[in-house]
Amino acid sequence: MARYIFITGGVVSSLGKGLASAALGALLQARGFSVRLRKLDPYLNVDPGTMSPFEHGEVFVTDDGAETDLDLGHYERFTGVPARMTDSVSSGRIYSNVLEKERRGDYLGKTIQVVPHVTNEIKDFLNIGDDEVDFMLCEIGGTVGDIEGLPFFEAIRQFSHDRPRGQCIFMHLTLLPYLAASGELKTKPTQHSVKELQSIGIAPDILVCRSEHPIPDKEREKIALFCNVRKEAVVAAYDLASIYEAPLAYHREGLDQAVLDAFQISPAPRPDLAVWRDVADRIHKTDGTVNIAIVGKYVQLEDAYKSIKEALTHGGMANRVKVNVEWVDAEVFDTQDPAPHLEGFHAILVPGGFGERGTEGKIKAAQFARERKIPYLGICLGMQLAVIEAARNVAGMATAGSEEFDHETGQKRFEPVVYHLKEWVQGNAKVRRKVGDDKGGTMRLGAYDATLKEGSKVAGIYGTTSIEERHRHRYEVDIKYMENLEEHGLRFSGMSPDGRLPEIVEWTNHPWFIGVQFHPELKSKPFAPHPLFADFVRAAIETSRLV
Repeated sequence: MARYIFITGGVVSSLGKGLASAALGALLQARGFSVRLRKLDPYLNVDPGTMSPFEHGEVFVTDDGAETDLDLGHYERFTGVPARMTDSVSSGRIYSNVLEKERRGDYLGKTIQVVPHVTNEIKDFLNIGDDEVDFMLCEIGGTVGDIEGLPFFEAIRQFSHDRPRGQCIFMHLTLLPYLAASGELKTKPTQHSVKELQSIGIAPDILVCRSEHPIPDKEREKIALFCNVRKEAVVAAYDLASIYEAPLAYHREGLDQAVLDAFQISPAPRPDLAVWRDVADRIHKTDGTVNIAIVGKYVQLEDAYKSIKEALTHGGMANRVKVNVEWVDAEVFDTQDPAPHLEGFHAILVPGGFGERGTEGKIKAAQFARERKIPYLGICLGMQLAVIEAARNVAGMATAGSEEFDHETGQKRFEPVVYHLKEWVQGNAKVRRKVGDDKGGTMRLGAYDATLKEGSKVAGIYGTTSIEERHRHRYEVDIKYMENLEEHGLRFSGMSPDGRLPEIVEWTNHPWFIGVQFHPELKSKPFAPHPLFADFVRAAIETSRLV
């Protein structure tokens, strides 16, 4: 039976609950325990799959095809434990399940209420995989007091009451603001946040206090006294130069020891933090800098490309260089020369996305990289647009485009080199989709195998010809154009096992130009950088030496 740690937040959002949860998971692993991390989100969307990146940041995709919160990316990057569909749930999913059961008659005519039916559904979710790990870390999205989050808070209160004594603890993350005028940290917001939590029946065992300044003993004692926790359980969370310093920083502050003390685990196993010391060393001891442009349309919100940014950082760590990422709005040069915007970069990355807006700028970025021999990595839509660029400017197909863009306008403007994917193989079954299907959860989602061609650049990078990567797309490059494009030098170096779906393309006459239909960034970790990103950064280093 797992021990449960419920992580809640107060005062303001975006304090770093996801990072604190991930770092704690890594510390418990360092002490020899197995962990799983979960996110319970209070919004009414069934999942974030149909939410705008400007609203919610990136959508993190699991191996089993779930579209989830970006915090699950933090969980994977810090613990290496692959997230699953059962590690993410929203209020929308919970209410949808309850209403489906009511329509089937599962409740035998009873009046359906938040308590007990919604809270029971949440508790059933928490119980999944209970016997698989030593610790289950469950983060509650939002802040205490949010009206939409109340069913989750009530459910975890009931859950801790139902379990044997000592099986559940609560960790609350708060803000300690610093007032420059008076030169002091203010503890009152933390006190009120804890009071709000206590009013719904939850007493925190550990307080993690986000602060820009050291917390004096006097303030720690005051917080401990008025919030009814031990002084040793008041843990400081300071701003860090890199998020990957968090495990070591939290260990220095005693977070993992406070958790083990709360569970009365004694003697506590000694932690092995060698991996995180190596990670910190690679972050701070670098041999230079490379400049990489991310050419996208969601650049106003960096969280829209969170995993890509982190994967580039991992690639830099693998090569012991600092990766300076700059965000370039593709729409800026939709109708302009891209050179003034892209000159000076050592590599160019075009990420995934949806819709036609900004695509002409991305196509120009692919052309610029191809003609200037600058390393290029195209991911999902970034691969598709690289193929369209090749078709237009090398293979003589002036009207090459994507069926996706014609669907937006209802007009036939392009020869569809990229088409709407209507059928594919998943496991031993065929999956079929129509253009008019619901948007949520209908893409080719999750982990799929790919076969790489012997002697290709990507086969050399991976060191194998069989790979498995995560996908999230509903449009695909049409293989009927493959022969023509390969005759002009664009090699289709990775295919689905049945040979029907292109997975990877690369220019044979270019130092480093690769497009992938999948999302390699989702599997990269600081202690295990993804090989594509590690080699992409290596190629950028080579370019920097030529400048």
